[in-house]
This record gives sequence, C-alpha cells and structure tokens, in this order.
Amino acid sequence: MAPFRPLFRNPHLQTIAAHYWPRPNGNRRFPLQRRFFHTEPDVQVLVESQRPAGVPRGEIVMVHGLEGSGQAGYIRSLSALALERGFTAHRFHMRTCGGTEHLCQTLYHAGLTSDLLAVLRQLSREGRGPMFLTGFSLGGNVVLKLAGELGERAPELVCGVCAASTPLDLAACARRISEPDNRFYERRFVKKMRERLCATGRYSARDFRGLNSVEAIDDRITAPSFGFGDAANYYRTQSAIAFLDRIRVPVLLVQAKDDTFVPFDIFGHAAVGANPRVELLATEAGGHLGFLGRGPDRFWLDRTIMNWIVQRQGL
Repeated sequence: MAPFRPLFRNPHLQTIAAHYWPRPNGNRRFPLQRRFFHTEPDVQVLVESQRPAGVPRGEIVMVHGLEGSGQAGYIRSLSALALERGFTAHRFHMRTCGGTEHLCQTLYHAGLTSDLLAVLRQLSREGRGPMFLTGFSLGGNVVLKLAGELGERAPELVCGVCAASTPLDLAACARRISEPDNRFYERRFVKKMRERLCATGRYSARDFRGLNSVEAIDDRITAPSFGFGDAANYYRTQSAIAFLDRIRVPVLLVQAKDDTFVPFDIFGHAAVGANPRVELLATEAGGHLGFLGRGPDRFWLDRTIMNWIVQRQGL
C-alpha cells in the first residue's frame, strides 16, 4: 500500500474539500444502467451499474454513507477507477435514497442489511458473484455487519469487504458528531434527514420539532420505526463492532486518526484486532472520507481500495 501523503493536514479541510473536489467520471464511456430491485413487499431500491469493455474481471458493490447516494464523489471516482481496471461497478442505494423516496414509505438505518443481501443474491443468481463490497461511512457499517451476519456463508456471495471512515460504534459516533466542532455537519445531516423523511409522505415538519441532532432523530423516529425502542438500543444492536468476530472473508478498514466524526479509539476495541481476517490501515491525517493526497495520489483512497481488491484476487 502506498503511504498517504495528505494534501491538507486540517481534518475539516480534508472532509469538506473532498466533498467538493472534481472527480473522474466514467459515465460517458461507461453509461450508467439504472435498475430497481424489489427487496421486500412495497420496497424497491435503486442500483446503478456500469460495466467495462470485455469480460469483467470482477464485481464491486459500493454503499454510500448517511444521506448520500451513488452520486457521492467518493463513489463516482472509485467507480471510474474500477472500470478502468476491468471491474463492473454497482452503486447500491439504501432505501429512500437517491431520489427513491416514493418507492418506499419505510426508512433505512445503519444496520439494515436485508436490502443489500437481497440485491447480492439476485446478482449471484445472474452469475455475477462473488463480489467485493465497499462501504463508506455509514455504508461501511452496513457491509461489515452483513459480512458478520453471513458468517461461514459469506464466501458464497462476497470475496472481500472494504470499509472506509466507518462508525463501528454508532453511539460513540453520534456523540462525536454532536460536539461543537461538528455542528456544521450535524445541521446539514439533520436538514437532509428531515427533507428525505418528509418526502416519503410518512412524516411532516411537525414530527421534527425539537429534533436538532442525529441522535434525537434516531431516538424519536429511526429506532421506534424498526422496533429498537430508543437510540441507545438501536446503536447497541446495530453497530458493526459487535459482528466483526463472525466475519469469514478478508476485510480492509481504512481509517484516519483525525476523523472528525469517528473517534479513533473505537478501533482499539479488542474485536478489531481479534479477527485475523480484519486488516486496519490507519493514517495520521485524512479527515472523514477525505484522503486527498499529493501528486498522482490525489484520490489515494480509491487506489488503496482497488489495489487491495486486485491483491485479494491474486491470492
């Protein structure tokens, strides 16, 4: 793995700059194919796929973060690099995300793996597996939890899992994002969550009165909607850290020690080091899904993920 040489040392600058930085886009050469999967009665999720020229050397399924979509910069640039290297790139959207609010009146949450599993099984029936999973931020929690839930059955569907800037401990990360230095981000998340949930037709602006934090929305809306009761129980039962010991496929965790949302001390948990299949690649800098590097390694995270996937194929 090439060492990370940060373009910026400030974690907030890394986080914000990476969000707006122009990214490679392979859409003209490799057109996006939109497909809707029925994963449950009255639930459809969107998957946008791009296929390389010739026979694909593999399949990569990417899962976005909180209030994200397949148009997130980190997904667009990883897709472009994956296609260049001969892989099919699938952009999985969590339910109600990416403009699909009208296709489902239920919500998504940080541990909802059933939709992704249904898509993987359908792709497998079409001869497209096993696949590599890549999750970003909240999507990292989803892919890791799914791999743990599958346990010994995972290799039937999954070759390996990459997770970047992952909130392994949801409670710790909810507390961190509510701290003063993250107030800008939390306000943005709360606004996007409110708009998306209202767009489903299930909620109105009145339901969000007094809910000014991610944890407050999770406690009042997300947790009860899925039978978790409150945010504390939701975070405890759905955090990927409780599923790491069950994973039976190779895993790469990429994490910046200065992540503005994810406190690095959670990666000191015994579960991270106890499973020999789990590899932690920690950088001193990088922010949250930043990892903007110097020179040719501008999109260092993309190259790191793809190099790891190619190496796994060669083993």
